[in-house]
Amino acid sequence: MRVDASDLEAYKQRSKGSQQIVRESLSVQPDVVSAARNNLGARSIVITGQDISLDILGRHIEKYTPTLRPLRSNVGSLDSLISMYNGHSDVVSTHLIDGDTGEYNIPYIRKLLVGSSYVVINLLSRQAGLFVQKGNPRNLKGWDDLSQPDLRVINREKGSGARVLLDEQLRLHGISAQELLGYEDELTNHLGVAAKVAGGEADVGVGIEKAAAIVDGVDFVPLISERYDLVIMKNSENNTLIDLIIEILKSSSFQQELAAISGYDLSQTGKVLYEC
Repeated sequence: MRVDASDLEAYKQRSKGSQQIVRESLSVQPDVVSAARNNLGARSIVITGQDISLDILGRHIEKYTPTLRPLRSNVGSLDSLISMYNGHSDVVSTHLIDGDTGEYNIPYIRKLLVGSSYVVINLLSRQAGLFVQKGNPRNLKGWDDLSQPDLRVINREKGSGARVLLDEQLRLHGISAQELLGYEDELTNHLGVAAKVAGGEADVGVGIEKAAAIVDGVDFVPLISERYDLVIMKNSENNTLIDLIIEILKSSSFQQELAAISGYDLSQTGKVLYEC
């Protein structure tokens, strides 16, 4: 979580002040006090990932129940799964392709969450591919074109789904990462990569269609439909959470919000894809 120390200290002081107000107002507004106590005692759940759909999911969780307080962490897919294995996150989003099978997420989840009980639920599918400069001057149409000489790349950080996608495609197409100028230059989000390409600092980057629609001066070459899934540990504490999230994902209100945002395939949203 990216939080400044000064902001954290200010939050702690405000929380202490809120508790004092609750104590002082007990004899006057017991219903307000009860609600404030419930809010202060809500269980915090960490939801990992960068897609805007996760922010919408968090708002729906808050609307459905006062006992859960969603917190957002913008770490990548692999790091998210590792944080879940270590008990540091509650709802993990992941979009990791296994190049040998073409399957998303489950091969990685099974290897990383060894000995754990969990459920994998589809959130959505979306288009991934190449960010290219306006008009696509390098005429990049597929993964093979990344072998063009003097091609300047802007990369994502290790552990992100986009980085895994690029590395797997380079491996499958016999392209050495050392041949790519800028392969070691890393950014931590899709918008940053798209902006670097739009600004002419790179010829190409890997990311999702939605980022290209937001950033001016960049075109998008769709190459793959990636499945974006949620992973939640199965235990007594999470039974209600799992049921709640499935209910939200299948609800018309949640799906209508996502349908208003172009680029999402919701045909499997809310479907349980795997249980262990």
